[in-house]
Amino acid sequence: MTAPDKNPGNRYVNDLRRIEYGQSQFFNLRSIVVPLGLSVIFLAVVGLLVGRSYSSFGNETLIVVIAAIVGGYMALNIGANDVANNMGPAVGGKVLTVLGAVFIAAICETAGALLAGGDVVSTVSKGIISPESDQISVQDFRSLMLAALFAAGLWINLATWLSAPVSTTHSIVGGVLGAGVAASGFGLVDWNTMGLIAASWVISPVFGAAVAAALLYLIKIKILNVEDRIPAAKKWVPILIAVMASAFTAYMATKGLKKIWSPSSVEIVIASLLAFGVAYFLARPHIERKIVGRQNTKKDMYGLFDVPLIIGVALLSFAHGANDVANAVGPLAAIVSTLSSGNEIASQVAIPIWVMVVGAFGIAIGLVLFGPKLISVVGEKITRLNSPRAYCVALSSAVTVLIASNLGLPVSSTHIAIGAVFGVGFLREYVENPNKRKLRPGHKLNATADDAFDAVAAHRKRRLVRRNFALSIAAAWVITVPASAFLSAFIYWLLQLV
Repeated sequence: MTAPDKNPGNRYVNDLRRIEYGQSQFFNLRSIVVPLGLSVIFLAVVGLLVGRSYSSFGNETLIVVIAAIVGGYMALNIGANDVANNMGPAVGGKVLTVLGAVFIAAICETAGALLAGGDVVSTVSKGIISPESDQISVQDFRSLMLAALFAAGLWINLATWLSAPVSTTHSIVGGVLGAGVAASGFGLVDWNTMGLIAASWVISPVFGAAVAAALLYLIKIKILNVEDRIPAAKKWVPILIAVMASAFTAYMATKGLKKIWSPSSVEIVIASLLAFGVAYFLARPHIERKIVGRQNTKKDMYGLFDVPLIIGVALLSFAHGANDVANAVGPLAAIVSTLSSGNEIASQVAIPIWVMVVGAFGIAIGLVLFGPKLISVVGEKITRLNSPRAYCVALSSAVTVLIASNLGLPVSSTHIAIGAVFGVGFLREYVENPNKRKLRPGHKLNATADDAFDAVAAHRKRRLVRRNFALSIAAAWVITVPASAFLSAFIYWLLQLV
């Protein structure tokens, strides 16, 4: 006979804990399995539809189906990783929820890809290789493009899993480089172009950080840190909104609307000036209404930047969809073009509408299923953001691209956005120093060991940017091209064995 349980309540508590643990494990598993399952369904649908459409190509149908699936996979990863750079600051600034950001970005990314995505692009050689040369056959070219696309997708997938925002352009460049070298040696590579790409690792984040820090410093000295903030806001916020409208008009004309509108430099300047004037005169009464009833505090001034910020990140997402869809579907379009052009390699290829649809919906689905993770990292993990700081990050992305384009400097939108977040954080450290230790006159050294420990603790508290994220993200940027290149070369070698 077993002895009766002296404390049956413990048994019930343990049972409840086991049930609670089992439920938590189930929900964690579901959060992984469901997105993966939906992704597999998306890729399967792509493969089936493409296979049915290209069934008349006989043995070559398989390469198109595989390329379409890999292109869809690349698009999913772009949505999971790259879109976070635009929407992360708005989420971190508490202007948008993660769900709201995902919803806006999905619509704008899809619209940008379908409405303004380039219908004619290079074969995504990006100037790295010369695919039209006699050094490479059509079959090897197809394998090269497929290996580059798959390697880039794998690398971005790994970076997303490691919570590291990376450049999709650099990923595909590394893929083309690695497969190109594997296909025809180092002579196929344009190393001058590679040098410019390497330079962008430094130029992009530094430019982005400098512009964002300068904008935030202006907002601080003109609005947030003055004694009478309300009249200062009435004067300066409409000007800042007009500057944003002008910058984004030029940005959309040069980056986001290339397929719809190709203006001259003079037309861009005129349009930007008109946008400045219209935005200023619309913003003045808007700010006058919004500022009624607000207190003369910094926190009450933050809300004045909410609407411009939402518009700004939406435009960034539209332009991103218009530009980066080529990274997802360019190699796919290049492979398809070799079939429709009689097994010839062209330096310029037209992107069929179905290829654009795969890229557009792949980016949107990847964003919805996997994007919230990187959005939280960019918006909340690096440094603390609010509405004005996030506004500076968004405006910095547009301004930096415009400056760099006029100077002929290579930049990455991913690196610019992340650099801008770090620039905002480091400016706060330098200007605010909320826990700054004030030494008494004549005291250059700490009197006791306790004072020394307190000084170290105070110094650490002043760090408003998480250095571990800076190091890990910088490492991912540097590794991106060689990692995707090695992956691509290995995949190309495997394809040659098949």
